[in-house]
Amino acid sequence: MPFNIGLSGLNAAQADLQTTGNNVSNSGTTGFKRSRAEFGDVFAQSFGGISQTAIGSGTRLQAVTQQFSQGRTEFTENGLDLAINGEGFFVLNDQGSTAYTRAGEFQVNRDGFLVNNQGQQLQGYPPQDPNTADPNFNTGQLEDIRLQTGAAPPNATTSVEALLNLRSDAEPPPEEPFNLNEPDTYNFSTSLTLYDSLGTARDASIYFVKGEEVGQWAAHVAVDGVADDTPYELTFDGSGSIESVDRIPPEVFVEFDNGANPLEFEIDFGGTTQYGGDFAVNDLNQDGFASGRLTGVDIDDSGVVFARFTNGQSTVLGQVAMANFTNPQGLEQLGNNNWAETFAAGEPVFAAPGTGNLGTIQSGALEASNVDIAQELVNLITAQRNFQANAQTISTADQVTQTIINIR
Repeated sequence: MPFNIGLSGLNAAQADLQTTGNNVSNSGTTGFKRSRAEFGDVFAQSFGGISQTAIGSGTRLQAVTQQFSQGRTEFTENGLDLAINGEGFFVLNDQGSTAYTRAGEFQVNRDGFLVNNQGQQLQGYPPQDPNTADPNFNTGQLEDIRLQTGAAPPNATTSVEALLNLRSDAEPPPEEPFNLNEPDTYNFSTSLTLYDSLGTARDASIYFVKGEEVGQWAAHVAVDGVADDTPYELTFDGSGSIESVDRIPPEVFVEFDNGANPLEFEIDFGGTTQYGGDFAVNDLNQDGFASGRLTGVDIDDSGVVFARFTNGQSTVLGQVAMANFTNPQGLEQLGNNNWAETFAAGEPVFAAPGTGNLGTIQSGALEASNVDIAQELVNLITAQRNFQANAQTISTADQVTQTIINIR
C-alpha cells in the first residue's frame, strides 16, 4: 500500500510539472489560457468499514482546467489584429465546422476573406444596407467576412447645398442679358465640382445677378461651360434672410456624351443670406463622388468592419460575431488556440461585441497569454519538491519492507 500511495503522488507531481511546463511553453502564445492541475484524494473503504480509522490510498488527477482570465493587451501596427476586452470568443469557419478562439491574428487571403494563420475564416453578420452611415445587421445569419478589394462605385450628384452671403448694397450689372463669358453681366460667381453617374468630375459654376427690385437676385447655373436656360429666382426679406426660391422645374438637368446618365440635381439656397457684408461663400458642398480604390480597413470596438476608399467614402462590410458559453471551462481544446463546443460547456450564444455579457473589440491589438511566469516558476519548484517527497515515501517504504524481511 505505501508503494501505491507514493506512486500516486509521483504521478500527481508529474502531471503538475507537465501542466506547469505547458503553461511556461505557451507564455508567448496569443490568446492562450493557462491550465491548472486539480487533484483529489483516494479512499478505498469497504461497506461497513470504520471511517475514523480509514487511511487514504493516495491521490489522483481529477482534471486539468483552463483559467479564462483576461490576458494583457499588446498593441500592434496591424489594423486586422483584434483583441477581446472581456468575455467571449471569435467564431471561425473551419471548412464547414465551427471553432472558437481568443487569438485575433487575422489577415486577408487571396479571395479577400478575413482568415487566421490556419486559414479558418472569421465569421460575422452581413449589413442590411452597407451604404448607410449607421447600418443594421442581420444578426440571425452568420457568414464569412469578406473585404471588398475592387473599386468603390461612383455616385452621381443629386443635391447641392449653397450657404453664401450676397451683398445687400450691390447694384444690377451694367450690361444684360446674362452671359457667363461677360463679367459685366453678373455680380458674383463661385464654382464647385459635380460628378456624373460614371464618376467623371464636372466643373459647375453659379453666377449671381442682382435684380432691379430690392431683395431680388437671379442665380444662373453652368456645367462644363454650358449655362442652363432657367435661373433660380431668389428673394430676400428685410432682415437679409431668404424668403423664397423659385425655379420650374426645381432641378437642373444636364446631358453628357460620355455614356453617363443625365445629371439631375437641385440647389438648396436655404442658408443663403443678403447682408451688408462682402460676398462670401460660407459653405458649398454636394453629395456626389468619383469611384475609389481601397486604402484600408477599420474595425471599431463594436466589431463593425469599414472599408475606406480613396474617394473619401467608406463602406460597411459586416460586423464581427462573437460567442459565449455558460461554462467556458467545459470547452474542448483543439490546439492552435481553438476550442470546440461540448455538452459540458453549454450551447453557444451568438451576439455582437459589447452586447450582453460579451466584451468589446480592440483593433490593432492582440490579447497576450495570461500566464504569469513568476507564478509558474514557483509552481515548478513546488511540484519538484512534491515529486521528491513522494519518491522519499517509496524509499522509506522500501527500507521498512527490507527491515521486515531481514527479521529472523
